[in-house]
Amino acid sequence: MNQTRNPRQKRPHQGLEIDGFTLGEMLHRGGFATIWQVSHPDHPRDMVMKVPTILDGDDGPTIVGFETEQMILPRLSGPHIPEVIAMGDFAVMPYLVTEKLPGASLQDVFDAVTDRRPMPLEALIALACEISAALHQLHLQRVIHLDLKPGNLMRRADGTLVLIDYGLARHLDLPDLLAEEFSIPMGTFPYIAPEQYLRSRNDPRSDIFALGAMLYELATGTLPFGQTVTLRAVRRRLWQDPVPPIALRPDLPPWLQEVILRALEVDPARRFQSAAQMLFDLSNPTQVALTARAAKRQADGWRLRLRRRWQMRRIRGFAPPPDGAGLPDQATDQSLQPAVLMAAVDLAPEMEPLSARILQAMREVLHFRPEARVACVNVLRSARIGLDIGTDQDGNNLHVQRLVALKAWGAQLGLPEGRVTYTVLESSDPAAALIDHAGRIMADQIVMGARASSSLRRYLGSVSAQVVAEAPCSVTIVRLPARRPEHGRPEPDRPVSGFTPTPDAAPDHASPP
Repeated sequence: MNQTRNPRQKRPHQGLEIDGFTLGEMLHRGGFATIWQVSHPDHPRDMVMKVPTILDGDDGPTIVGFETEQMILPRLSGPHIPEVIAMGDFAVMPYLVTEKLPGASLQDVFDAVTDRRPMPLEALIALACEISAALHQLHLQRVIHLDLKPGNLMRRADGTLVLIDYGLARHLDLPDLLAEEFSIPMGTFPYIAPEQYLRSRNDPRSDIFALGAMLYELATGTLPFGQTVTLRAVRRRLWQDPVPPIALRPDLPPWLQEVILRALEVDPARRFQSAAQMLFDLSNPTQVALTARAAKRQADGWRLRLRRRWQMRRIRGFAPPPDGAGLPDQATDQSLQPAVLMAAVDLAPEMEPLSARILQAMREVLHFRPEARVACVNVLRSARIGLDIGTDQDGNNLHVQRLVALKAWGAQLGLPEGRVTYTVLESSDPAAALIDHAGRIMADQIVMGARASSSLRRYLGSVSAQVVAEAPCSVTIVRLPARRPEHGRPEPDRPVSGFTPTPDAAPDHASPP
């Protein structure tokens, strides 16, 4: 693989032209992306371009989240999904061009609601039905939004509700890049579900919880758990319950309190099992089965909360949703999932011959495991002490450069999208990062290279030796064949060789990707 130097990465600005699109006015600046008005001679319509905000520091979540959105959004369709027009990769400037939705998000509607001026019941129920219907259509496509909030709701000119921003979403037929690379819970804290705190990202009922939180906010003018800003406060959601909305708004009908509190249950098994079920109850109030939830007038006492906290002290997760609960043809059994092969690739220019050997070895493994998914991984070594420099001398983001080079390497495998993923890890300990990542993605086999041996590597140990000794799966080490003199002339290179050591095998003293 020829490792050519990347062109200088572009930064969005008014007047920039890229792939025929010309950037106009910047319409919005968020924490993770900017939105620009764009035009194109072949697309005479209103369009916007979303560009991730990639700075010089820790941009991993931003980069992976944008990759996730680029992977999921084009696969979606329907009236509640924004239409995708074009995409750009990270080689020059990543972007996503979609139809322009007029006006602002529904955040303005929620901001206008206060405890003294909650939303009128008729309007609240109508909006709740719209969101439920949109969620149902999304879940039918085997996608969970996982960041449902007022700012991610917009309308078309005809009034159709549209769900936007799929940077945290999960498509059950595609690899979950965010879960594979990060171990922290992700979401907007006032609306995040308890199971998301426990790092579950495969349950459509998490969106039901977020919808329940939004309905509570519209009905009472306050958030059910306050303006949560810390993970510790989110954790309390495992045993705390909100003040019943009727206590804050006496004119709220009991059936609506039943719906809201059922959506906000801690255990997903006690919530609505699908958005379609919730839509039915919202549309048919006379048929809502009232329970003790409908009659509550105050939050549970401290004794009950203390008992629940004791019960939840060691919880690691809730039961998965039953078959047919919101997602069609759902398969939750991990044993039914294809094998995961992890390729740890050294992208240094001097290691091109070794990376080519790793590529050949991976092709050989895929020949015998054609259904497997390949996770291509590179480690960007960070400083143990001091500040890291996030860009090169030309101002290019190092994380993005590694990602582009890794994708160029993996593209040579010829696998379809969805069967190959790319991850750049940042760590001062490459071996530990690879081992941890292999465990997180439940890799079945690691294929990695080893540099030439040296006395210093034998003394200090090597990345490959540590991975062999501690990895939770089989490890294949690939070396460049040594040239052996024969009749005064060097031998030609031999075919790639590797081995799959057992846990008791002596580690191969070599060095890292």
